[in-house]
Amino acid sequence: MVSVIVVNYNSHDKIARCVTSIFNGNIDVDVIVVDNASTDESLSLLEASFPDDSRLKILRNQHNLGFAAGCNMGARLAKGQYLLYLNPDCLVAENTIQILRASLKKNSTVGMVGGLLLNPDGSEQVGARRAIPTPWRTVVRVCKMSGLAKRYPRLFSDFNLHQQPLPDQPIEVEAISGACMLVRREALEDVGELDEGYFLHCEDLDWCMRFRQKGWKILFVPDARVTHYLGTCSRSRPVFVEWNKHKGMMRFYRKFFRHQYPGILMWLVGIGVWMRFGLLAMYYTARRIPLWFRRNRG
Repeated sequence: MVSVIVVNYNSHDKIARCVTSIFNGNIDVDVIVVDNASTDESLSLLEASFPDDSRLKILRNQHNLGFAAGCNMGARLAKGQYLLYLNPDCLVAENTIQILRASLKKNSTVGMVGGLLLNPDGSEQVGARRAIPTPWRTVVRVCKMSGLAKRYPRLFSDFNLHQQPLPDQPIEVEAISGACMLVRREALEDVGELDEGYFLHCEDLDWCMRFRQKGWKILFVPDARVTHYLGTCSRSRPVFVEWNKHKGMMRFYRKFFRHQYPGILMWLVGIGVWMRFGLLAMYYTARRIPLWFRRNRG
């Protein structure tokens, strides 16, 4: 059986649509929704869509504990041999869960698989297949040096792989997206839970690093299609989201790379991360000023 874990926070009608897509054509599944103190109507819409459905369990938190903590709470309640971590703003195609499970069952050394994330317009979304964004790769991306990858691919390749040709079969990658991760229970018990030191973002990269350190392979499965309405749950608080994203990036770099890279490089990466956050915070704040004036005029 596959246990699907969905962490919800103010996803409006997206969570009900997500669960509907999970149950569509999938008999041997159950769904655990962990709600992080939503203040919208998402849970009431979900309950109205699935009244008294024994396949659905809802766990309500009194406070927003973050994505990693919510995932771990759901996993502790899960009964399935396989655990699918899925964002509430995702819609899975009818055969996606079966395809992902088959990829795991085919090779006992594979601990985690992810599908092809699609934008609503059908284009491939960034992040479904990627390399680990090491400090050096981050410098390459920020300084726009990826154009040198044709001559020096090992030094200057981008860590996002979505611009490469789509493979015709599952391939091993360094990391997949936390929006859709199917995990073997045996691997979860070996590696451990998601790191709850991350509130939002980068916990998936951390987990991929730890899976590979333990010898588990990670696969990207192009035939398993998932439409992801990126950012649906975070548009109302963009500065808060960006703060936690950049804080998570710094935790990730310190945790895995501080002993592998010169201190000066880590220092420069840190400055770049927080400068980027500052610019984004100013941008989002500036966008809200006209709205504030319109609301308070007169």
